[in-house]
Amino acid sequence: MSEPFIVSENLVKIFKVADLEVIALQGLDITINKGEMVGIVGTSGSGKSTFLNIIGGLLTPSAGTITVGGRDLLKATPAELDRYRRDEVGFIWQQSARNMIPYLTTEENIALPMTMAGAERKAQQEWTKELLDATGLYDHRKHKLAQLSGGQQQRVAIAIALANRPTLLLGDEPTGELDSATADDVLALFQTLNERFGLTTVIVTHDQQVARAVNRVITVRDGRTSSETVRRSGQKTVASELAGTTSFDEYVVIDQVGRLQIPPEIQEKVQIGKRATLSLTEDGDILIKRVEADRLVEQAMPNLPEMGDGAGPNITKRTWKFWKR
Repeated sequence: MSEPFIVSENLVKIFKVADLEVIALQGLDITINKGEMVGIVGTSGSGKSTFLNIIGGLLTPSAGTITVGGRDLLKATPAELDRYRRDEVGFIWQQSARNMIPYLTTEENIALPMTMAGAERKAQQEWTKELLDATGLYDHRKHKLAQLSGGQQQRVAIAIALANRPTLLLGDEPTGELDSATADDVLALFQTLNERFGLTTVIVTHDQQVARAVNRVITVRDGRTSSETVRRSGQKTVASELAGTTSFDEYVVIDQVGRLQIPPEIQEKVQIGKRATLSLTEDGDILIKRVEADRLVEQAMPNLPEMGDGAGPNITKRTWKFWKR
């Protein structure tokens, strides 16, 4: 079994804007194993990009613990974080202009991080050629940004991210500007490189279709881990997903203090409100049952009159039913 590579425990991140505080992460627990390829999904504002920036060394958490490869990022000095970002992390952004320098060729863009890190010229040339071959870009090595398609630009971005041989590859909406067919090709490339170079890969996206390429999908909602969707053993290819032969198991995540999030679609379907009851079945399973609002009124105020007559409480059962609507 793979060893944990990224461990986040009770991670909290609070942003302060003027006199306001925005809680982006509120107790996030995530463990990602070495060599694993994981997708993190969630709506805008769920906290997924904040988590990506924290494990990438771009943000410092407000509380909790976060370790990557045994390194405690909360205790790392600014100089240590600089080396960490340069040598151990590869970033791929959604906007191609953020990944590439437009007046350089493909191979020059790939070699640039190595030049800045002081790598020998021969080593640069050999690794650049290997990355061009691995990403299918060798025939486009002399092309500049404007001469490449969107999918090719993202392939260049991936090669640039791998230039300094990182152990952690991070993608922030890397397929967000691509059509579905091109996105499938890019996700397949992520999968190939993950296996070829033994990378730990984390892709943050709002696109649920990322499941077709990764081993596990972690859903984040309101700054906490909500659920995990795990590809069943032996089913790892994009081709099997497109052929409809891949299946997944979805699990609701329970955090360190016993909290779980019921998916919104289930809440809506069974109309669970703010309260529910828990009980054990004869088989030892936990049964969650909704609580009707009227039942709560009956329990709390059993003698509430049917209609207000001026002598009873200000709220009646009938008034409660109207207010509840």
